[in-house]
Amino acid sequence: MATTRREFLKNVSLASVGMAIGGVDMIASAADKPAAAGASSPKGGKVKIAYIGIGNRGEQIINDFAKTGMVDVVALCDVDLGAKHTQKVLSMYPNAKRFKDFRKMFDEAGNTFDAVAIATPDFSHFPISMLALSEGKHVYVEKPLARTFYEAELLMQAAKNRPGQVTQVGNQGHSEANYFQFKTWLEAGIIKDVTAITAHMNEPRRWHKWDSNMDRFPAGRQLPPDLDWDTWLGTVNHHDYHDDFHMGQWRCWYDFGMGALGDWGAHILDTAHEFLELGLPYEINMLYANGHNDYFFPYSSTILFRFPARKSMPPVDVTWYDGLDNLPPLPAGYGGAVAAADVPSTNFADGANAKLSPGKIIYSKDLIFKGGSHGSTLKIIPEDKAKEMAGSLPEIPKSPSNHFENFLLACQGIEKTRSPFEINGVLSQVFCLGVLAQRLNTQLFFDPRTKQITNNAFANAMLTGVPPRKGWDQYYKMV
Repeated sequence: MATTRREFLKNVSLASVGMAIGGVDMIASAADKPAAAGASSPKGGKVKIAYIGIGNRGEQIINDFAKTGMVDVVALCDVDLGAKHTQKVLSMYPNAKRFKDFRKMFDEAGNTFDAVAIATPDFSHFPISMLALSEGKHVYVEKPLARTFYEAELLMQAAKNRPGQVTQVGNQGHSEANYFQFKTWLEAGIIKDVTAITAHMNEPRRWHKWDSNMDRFPAGRQLPPDLDWDTWLGTVNHHDYHDDFHMGQWRCWYDFGMGALGDWGAHILDTAHEFLELGLPYEINMLYANGHNDYFFPYSSTILFRFPARKSMPPVDVTWYDGLDNLPPLPAGYGGAVAAADVPSTNFADGANAKLSPGKIIYSKDLIFKGGSHGSTLKIIPEDKAKEMAGSLPEIPKSPSNHFENFLLACQGIEKTRSPFEINGVLSQVFCLGVLAQRLNTQLFFDPRTKQITNNAFANAMLTGVPPRKGWDQYYKMV
């Protein structure tokens, strides 16, 4: 019998509360399920890997994995195997088994690989990652971890239940210079008493030209001949095919993506969130929205996240700015924009028209820092203060491995991943809360203890999202 929306929301809401306040597994049967044994990858050997999503960003991470010389590619999966953007990877690995449907890949070739790397649209990260974990595989997945708060919660719990399996979320700056600098400066007391952070992403992104006054989804168009649209939709309720739902455009729509915040937030805020132990906010306030509507993300937005005091650290306000016309205020002595380091090339604007590169400004009691995104290091501002402190700054250790090597070495039991689900999942939940504030264009109050929104019942129900499409609900039971 099909589960109704009301039953689904009631069940998952109760389960979420149960875990938050009592340490109970989110699905009742999960407590009785033994943790799956982790797949074995020999030390010094190659990790047998399957790639899911092999075009565009998928091609980029496949190339990064190839550079390590540590992978044996045994399977390739993409819903659009006949398309131009998948051909390069197919030609790179002619002997790898090929699949359009990740479910068939696990059924027919699951015993041939130890790990998966997932580079699919945001909304499909959850079912693929959950199936991979349930099948005993190590999982590398692009950020954001999940599209809803509840899905991130389930994935964190599933990974916790399987300590022998390695997880890594693809915010690659978490293995570069910014990660080690932030950690070192915090331990040395240079970064301390942070009270506010401004995060900004004002470059053009993949975007459509739809009118924000639209009152329905665009009418369907002719489906490309090789695209398995039903599998592409996954857990999401049916939408007729449209070009603006595909090839990166999915990022713009609430039903499929996480907007600029989910796309870029982890590349800007990940180190501050982890090392300042921010956790979950108690307030999320939509301060500004240009072009708010029910279907796609605003053309620009400003969101305030308020985090409580932690241990001996003061409360922190994080303000997010996105949109070409929505630049943040800059402090005196800011100087020139920070050039972002280690940013993958893209097939869109590359910041050519941006007035300010993506980055952050960190305000502490005594110092102000400015930084870019990804692996970009922080600088103390103004410049005369930076020169004054230059001789007393500690040496920053170099990363022992990049993000892809780190994952593969962890699969071999040599290192631990720096952005596992348990760390990145909470940051993903922060962004899910931000997206809810964007979608409803309102102020939300959130209880980090019970993991419930306390001032808006509809928003609280949306922590789980809408029920999955028929035939896709089993992934919510695999914890």
